Amino acid sequence: MARTVHCVYLNKEAEGLDFQLYPGELGKKIFDNISKEAWAQWQNKQTMLINEKKLNMMNPEHRKLLEEQMVAFLFEGGDVHVEGYVPPKEDEL
Repeated sequence: MARTVHCVYLNKEAEGLDFQLYPGELGKKIFDNISKEAWAQWQNKQTMLINEKKLNMMNPEHRKLLEEQMVAFLFEGGDVHVEGYVPPKEDEL
């Protein structure tokens, strides 16, 4: 049976992650409070950030920036803004 959590991002009960995907206390907080659906949304935003800002995951400053963006997105209601990106309109989807 799937594990459920109260997802703080989606503000509803949803299927939880299968295992802790991020290290440390933050990883535990994500595992306990973020659903698979919300994590997938973050992964899309993360990919956009890495590509558009040309982040290097070997660079500690870039990893820190990504972590700050992740916390803001998942727990603080912030959105990821990439300069020049315009989301497609409903009729273009």
